Formats: sequence, C-alpha cells, structure tokens
Amino acid sequence: MYSFKDDYSEGAHYKILEALVSTNLVQEDGYSMDSHCKRAIELLKEATDDYSIDVHFISGGTQTNLLTISSCLRPHEACISAKTGHIATHEAGAIEATGHKIITIENSQGKLSPDSIQHVLKKYSFEYAVKPRVVYISNPTELGTIYTKEELKTLYKFCKSNGLLLYLDGARLSSALVVPEAHLSLKDINKYTDAFFFGGTKNGALLGEALIFSNDDFKLDFRYMLKQKGAMLAKGRILGIQFETLLEENLYLDIAKHGRNLAQKVQSNLKAIGFKLLVESPTNQIFPIFSNNMIENLRKDFAFHTWSFIDQENSCIRLVFSWATPIEKVDEFLNRVNQLKEKGL
Repeated sequence: MYSFKDDYSEGAHYKILEALVSTNLVQEDGYSMDSHCKRAIELLKEATDDYSIDVHFISGGTQTNLLTISSCLRPHEACISAKTGHIATHEAGAIEATGHKIITIENSQGKLSPDSIQHVLKKYSFEYAVKPRVVYISNPTELGTIYTKEELKTLYKFCKSNGLLLYLDGARLSSALVVPEAHLSLKDINKYTDAFFFGGTKNGALLGEALIFSNDDFKLDFRYMLKQKGAMLAKGRILGIQFETLLEENLYLDIAKHGRNLAQKVQSNLKAIGFKLLVESPTNQIFPIFSNNMIENLRKDFAFHTWSFIDQENSCIRLVFSWATPIEKVDEFLNRVNQLKEKGL
C-alpha cells in the first residue's frame, strides 16, 4: 500500500536531517535567538529583497494562521476567505474561536477576485454587521490552483485601495513558486502581500513555517503573542536549522520541483487516456475524476482522499506528490489505472 494522501507522510529531506545531526551538540540560545534562526532570517531577507521584514518561526500552519489573523483584527473585524480555504474547512474553527467571523466566497477554482470581494464589502458595509479587514488566500489553493504574479498584484492593489490587509497562507508555497507560468518569487510574494508564511512542513522539513510580515500592522508585540499562545519554542533552533537548510542553495525549489513534476506526469497521462479533472492543477496536487468502482479497486494498492461526490457513479479523488514520492510508485499507479480502464471499470 502506497499513500498519495499528502506531502508530509515521510519525515524530512536527508539534507535537513544531516544539518540537525551535525549541529546537535552545539549550544545555542533559545526561543529562536540562535545563530541558525538568525541566518535563516537573513536568507529570507535576501530572498525577498526586503530587510525591514519581521520573521517568526512557528511549528505548524493552523497555529500560524490563528496567530496572524487574530493578532491584527479588532473585536468587530472579520476575515474573507474562499469557501474551500483551509481556515474555513480544516482548522476546527480556530479563527472563529478567537471571536472573529470568516466570510466565505464560493469559487470553482478556490480563488478570490476583486469582484467577489467587492460584493462582500457592499454586503458588510454597516456597523451592525462585522467589518471585513483581512483577506485570506493560499497559494497554491486547496484545489492546487495558483495565483499568478499579475493576479496577486491586482488583488493586492484592490486590497490597498479598500483598506484591507492581504494575508497569504503558503503551506505549499514552494509548489506555486516552481510553476513557470506563475512568474512568482519570494520577492513578489512579499511585495504583493501584507503578510505570508513560507511553508516547511509540506516541503521537506520535519515541521515548521516561516511567518513573514512586511506591514507594520502585523508586527506590534507579535513575540508576546507567540509566547502567550504557546507558539514560541524553547528549542527554536530546530526550526531555524531546517529553514536555513531549505534556503541555502535554493533547496526548497529543488524539492518542490520533484513533487510537481510527478503530479503533472500523472495528470497529463490521465487526461491523455480520457479521464476528466475537477480542476486543472499546475502544482503537486491533482484532482482526477474516476468511477466509484475504479476508486474501490485502486484503494487495494494505494491510499488517497476522496475529495468530492460528482454523481451516483463517479467521484473526485485528490492525489498529492512530495519530495519523497518515488517515480516507481507513480508508474505503478498509472499502470493500475490503465489495467482497470481496460476492464471497463
């Protein structure tokens, strides 16, 4: 049984493990004040070409989203998200638990546009409703789709002209950065958002996300909030060493390319033999539509999530490919699909 459920089933890239072992007995200051965190922060400043940013290392994405969004909202303010957004579907109401409403927008591609946000602003324009303040997006989205540089730039300008803060969840950001048609870099992401996080957990790290603030609205007393909410690790070096390794020589891009390339191979092969997709994803997640009989048979050899119900006979599944996915397992999956198709399933 091989799993295509996610991109964090394995431990960590061997270069990260080597870095952790080689520095293990070197004493360092705690709470992300160690030399490795400082070096990783310098590398992020170089990559974004912005030496005024604040960088914080946090263990996981949900905690990062919770802290970031709640820290900059006043009690009556709310967050806008696509209906499929991670904060709206997979975080157990973490944002709402802080007292802030999430206003969701339906979109078949899992993305937000200025027009869709404008509709929300018109609807929530009175003091007896919550006031939209933060726009939450992820890149890639939960559907594997992406915001290109131009789309991000347009969205950011719209937010600025309407007094909104744009926050980008980058749990799989590296996978978006290696899509050629996106024309994106960390410099662009930083330039066209107020805050974003650069994900490690889903791109070869044991754990960890690097949260980056360019807007001063997010910066005030944030380390106090990290400590108060239990997000400041005494052994912050564990996070710093990993991001230092990912950023050195652009390892994060090499890692992301592997997973994306395998996903695109499977997607193009499935399309070539006649299978439909829920969406066309250019990243490391793909969403093919199979008959329920085929899905049942594929589950004998492979693990994956059923994403959505299509009709009585068909469903959409999600396949995720990572830095550690062997090409042999990809070929096995494609061969099995072909065998089942020949049987008429």
